[in-house]
Amino acid sequence: METTRDLDYPTYDVVVVGGGAAGLSGALALGRARRRVLVLDAGEPRNAPAHGVHGYLGREGIPPSDLLAIARAEVEGYGVRVQTARVRTARPWDRPGTGFVVTSDDGHEVEARRLLVATGLVDDLPDLFGVREHWGSGVLHCPYCHGWEVRDRVLVVVATSGLAAHQALLWRQWTDRVTLVADPALAPPPGDTDRERLEARGVIVVDAPVEAVEGEPGAVRGVRLADGRLLEAEAVVVAGRMRARADVLADLGVTPEEVERAGVLLGSQVPTGPMGATSVPGVWVAGNVADMVAQVVVAAGAGLQAGAGINADLVEEETAAAVATARAKRFEQPWWDERYTAHDAVWSGHVNPQLAAEAADLTPGRALDVGAGEGADALWLASRGWQVTALDFSTVALRRAADRAAAEGLEHRIEWRRADVRGWEPGEQRWDLVTSQFLHLPDGGMVDVVRRLAGAVSPGGTLLVVGHHPDDLGTGLRHGRREWLFTPEDLLPALDPEQWKVEVAEVRARAETRHGHDAATVGDSVLRARRRT
Repeated sequence: METTRDLDYPTYDVVVVGGGAAGLSGALALGRARRRVLVLDAGEPRNAPAHGVHGYLGREGIPPSDLLAIARAEVEGYGVRVQTARVRTARPWDRPGTGFVVTSDDGHEVEARRLLVATGLVDDLPDLFGVREHWGSGVLHCPYCHGWEVRDRVLVVVATSGLAAHQALLWRQWTDRVTLVADPALAPPPGDTDRERLEARGVIVVDAPVEAVEGEPGAVRGVRLADGRLLEAEAVVVAGRMRARADVLADLGVTPEEVERAGVLLGSQVPTGPMGATSVPGVWVAGNVADMVAQVVVAAGAGLQAGAGINADLVEEETAAAVATARAKRFEQPWWDERYTAHDAVWSGHVNPQLAAEAADLTPGRALDVGAGEGADALWLASRGWQVTALDFSTVALRRAADRAAAEGLEHRIEWRRADVRGWEPGEQRWDLVTSQFLHLPDGGMVDVVRRLAGAVSPGGTLLVVGHHPDDLGTGLRHGRREWLFTPEDLLPALDPEQWKVEVAEVRARAETRHGHDAATVGDSVLRARRRT
């Protein structure tokens, strides 16, 4: 494996802390999802003393180091980086959004949008001479991991918890030569009921203080009692407490919880939600750190699920960002220029109905058409004797409108101006009619626009603002968000009652046609106000 000094990327999609079965399985799922992934592993697998991995379908009995070598090669084949490093801390990064800074023991830092912590657990073993020296070879704890290998052999179970009787009965499935040693200094001795059960299954119970586990490297001889006797055994069974290796999570606010069974403390693990998500957004856990009794195949499955969950979370984040970008573009000139360029005509070419209804009886004068588009409203006003100033920020739309005005002989009655209404100011100019037909902005921006449009109306003049009502979103004819549309009441804060008389503030139903047929009944938000003289 590489070292942390070989890092190339300043930011990864995911940093996986822990390169065992869970971490590498998660990395595999993420690598196949085309994510940039870094696996940091301290190189201290819990199952290193074991001769083989068992219960892993398709890899039964494979040495743990061989399994990891194969797994690393597989994930690296998908572009995942696997590097040797002991992670010291992880903290949220100091910019907006979800992300983390991971620091290794050598002080190197990398950034990650998400974290998968698969650091496993630590076996807290009883303070009994010989246990640690033979742990994983002659001193065993899991019958599903080692039972077949010691079938029909002589076993001594040293009671180190209140579940020792249950433990001995489990091992009895693999051999009928099981002895349970009950040392009151290590654990409460079995009660009468448990003794009856053990006797019925042929398990011998010895009540005596235990001195040590004896044997040579790679082979135990038995359990030495305090009275000098040696209970010979080909394997010794001891239960420790399994503690989640979760120090790296502490600064992120993720805390392991203790796990008990039948009132006996088994150890600790990190609580998770679906697919390994923790209570901290962006942080997932998998394997023994979250499931103390998970065997290798189960840990690998949990890593796969966590990897899929992380990828789905990133997809949601990226989609939300893409939507935000698309929404922002929708209110910018290039988006509209592209839209107009893609079609011979975007709009019908007819005057908007509410403008025709409200302006039909007005005395022609100077009119300002805001958001003029392809010019249908400006042309209608000009044809009725108005001198029109038409604003839009799409050069394509304005050029198309000007060409139509020239074709209809109205070019002398219309001035076409390119302007972004979000920053446009009328200056000293005033108009007798200021109209905005179906101009929409996000996040309540129309209130500010209406306030500035109101400032462009001559005393005694008319302000007319028409837009799509939010209920139109339910018709399927409108696309966008509620805050893009408006009701007449939404716009009233823009008008000072002392300066304005609101003459119309209502929603008008209208049958909208598509392809020559009525498509749905829609609602137009209509606000008409007259500036007091």
